[in-house]
Amino acid sequence: MSSNLEKTLSLHFREFTPVLACSDISKYVSIDLSIHSSFIDSIDVSDPLKMDLFINNFLLKNSSKVAYGGYLEKRNLYDRSDYFNTDGKRNIHLGIDLWSPSSTDVITPLDGKIHSFANKINFGDYGPTIILEHNLDDITFYTLYGHLSVRSLLDLEIGKHVDKGDVIAQLGTHVENGSYAPHLHFQIIENISSFHGDYPGVCDEKNRDFYKNNCPDPNLILCLE
Repeated sequence: MSSNLEKTLSLHFREFTPVLACSDISKYVSIDLSIHSSFIDSIDVSDPLKMDLFINNFLLKNSSKVAYGGYLEKRNLYDRSDYFNTDGKRNIHLGIDLWSPSSTDVITPLDGKIHSFANKINFGDYGPTIILEHNLDDITFYTLYGHLSVRSLLDLEIGKHVDKGDVIAQLGTHVENGSYAPHLHFQIIENISSFHGDYPGVCDEKNRDFYKNNCPDPNLILCLE
């Protein structure tokens, strides 16, 4: 059964601004990085430079500018970092990744305010991260933007209003974004609890249902499918 948040977002479908500077949806291509992917075993996912090369070649092959996907994917990408294996094996992805070059502008899809921000410097973590708070039809929820550039956090203020279409950040390089090929981790969060500048973006199998309910499909905002 759909939650009130999912129903509300569905009612406003197609009203949201794309979260990356590329607004031409025809230039977006889906990519499967799950353990079931036909090519995942041929990629050295532990090396961000090799991963970046693979993504760039994938985009060229598909005449695209942004590769996207990953909601509820089970991935081996996180095996490289102990950060994801401290309490069970966390390998189920809770957001959608949008793979695009570093310095690409990140745009807020609807009005909101800055809830919190942080630089999560653990190996394989988000790196610079911004969380926005939104209220739509009297329903409060949050959107998370991870793997940003360090300079994206400069001059931010908690509570500052942001308008739909505002540039709020840029994508970071692998040196600053948690050691990944450049991309945006975009996630919807219904109840953020006491988290600030952070929220789990990957979960283990036993907690999948909880996080699926609290973090609905980002395509409700991205409108890519």
